[in-house]
Amino acid sequence: MDVEKLKELISRAEMLHKDFEKLFLKLHEYANRDYNEISEVILKLHELSNEKFETASQIYKGVALIGGDLEKAGRELQKNEHQMRFRIEEIITSLGHAKESFSEKLKAKTALQRLFQFHRIYNYSVTQTLQKLSAEIDGLIFISEKEKNPPVSIIERLKKIEELEKSLNNLITFIFHTHSHPSWVYKVEESLKEWHSRGLLWVEPRNVEQNTGIDRDYVAQILEGLTLIGIVEKRERGGESVYKLRGFGED
Repeated sequence: MDVEKLKELISRAEMLHKDFEKLFLKLHEYANRDYNEISEVILKLHELSNEKFETASQIYKGVALIGGDLEKAGRELQKNEHQMRFRIEEIITSLGHAKESFSEKLKAKTALQRLFQFHRIYNYSVTQTLQKLSAEIDGLIFISEKEKNPPVSIIERLKKIEELEKSLNNLITFIFHTHSHPSWVYKVEESLKEWHSRGLLWVEPRNVEQNTGIDRDYVAQILEGLTLIGIVEKRERGGESVYKLRGFGED
């Protein structure tokens, strides 16, 4: 998700919060009125709360790729919206039983008071968090426009994700070979031992292909898998990957 999209989501979150606060003022006005009037406001607040939580979740998903203070702020926003939605749903349940008995009416009144108490903390926290998110994103947009490049933090996080995806794909391919061609895995490992005994410490896939007859691409896939599970060590030399069994000799 690019920073411009995040900016749009944060602006939407700010707009939704303003609408929510206006409606919440009405809840204070209706607090001592008929429960039907209170229920009507609560249901509208619940609808807004769902939108706010969905928007906060999208924001958190975007800032999680960036990390740092932005990720923390995004997590805080999502947590606050989740808690508010939960408390509103608690009120809806209580109001549904309020007419059944005096004790149920008292429970509804108590739940409403808890909502008012939570709201004071909630409003301050959400307002502050949205301001922080907006300022941080504006800073990223400024840097991006100035350098005409994505922020370094985003690039680094994306690189890590790409590396993880590559490792996962290598592991899946290796598992496939262990099931479909288990003898290949054994032959590749034995080939490394043979080359080591001949004095070649770091072995290229073509060397393994030479004395096993297994296609070089498959050899490379198996070697990558053995590296991931810690049986083989890997280095880059002259633009080529070379491998050795862990524990064999010193370079």
